[in-house]
Amino acid sequence: MTYSLTATKLQTYGRCAQQFYYRYERKVSAPPSFGSAALGTALHRALRMVHGDWHYMEPFIPWYWVEQCWEECSQELTEDRQAEGLQILRVYADKFLSDLVRRPLALEGRIEAELIFHHVPFKVSGRYDRLEYNDNGFIHLIDYKSQKSTDLPTDGLDLQIGLYYLALEQRYHAALDRMSLLFLRTGEMVSFQATLEHRQRVLEVVSDLALKLHSEDWSATPGDHCKNCGYRKYCAAVTFDPLPLPELGQESAVRVQLAFA
Repeated sequence: MTYSLTATKLQTYGRCAQQFYYRYERKVSAPPSFGSAALGTALHRALRMVHGDWHYMEPFIPWYWVEQCWEECSQELTEDRQAEGLQILRVYADKFLSDLVRRPLALEGRIEAELIFHHVPFKVSGRYDRLEYNDNGFIHLIDYKSQKSTDLPTDGLDLQIGLYYLALEQRYHAALDRMSLLFLRTGEMVSFQATLEHRQRVLEVVSDLALKLHSEDWSATPGDHCKNCGYRKYCAAVTFDPLPLPELGQESAVRVQLAFA
């Protein structure tokens, strides 16, 4: 059986092997996060329609088309949320739709790459909001952010860029030029150049994970991330008297089938 890896899994492993083990190997539940994603989901749907269903016979996308898409995608929201979303889209339209707009390469999709390390087959995958070609023929990946905070999620960002680099290389036979985080509420876009070093970093981390799957040595890596870790109470590295892990359920164990050349 192929071992599936997402950007979130890869970032978790890069942060702490023991946290990865608790969450993905032992399936131990962590405290849930709070907050409704309904507005963010509606905004993503509307932007997919704005860019995906437009005819591109004009050099820019007009505001009336954005309003029409939002009306269709926001019907399940309250009136206040509808008004808030429309204002967010106005900021987006003023910043990104008032000039020449490229037809996207792909919208809201999933990309995958297959790797084998130490006889363990991996499938690494990630999701994106928008892909488009740059003038140089390389790929620009855009990820929408609808939260109020514009703090950059730098933790594990190099692994996310490297994963996208590998997956896009296999899917489109073209290199990732940059990955951009587009904060919808402010219209701010922050871009990160993608390099071969990002690609190599992912290969090294996946190779190390393959060795861990053989040896089952899931040592903790203490650091600032421990402050917000939902598994602190089980971790001897940060807790004086840690709790024992919950019993491993019948469906919790993930078995990996080795692949021999």
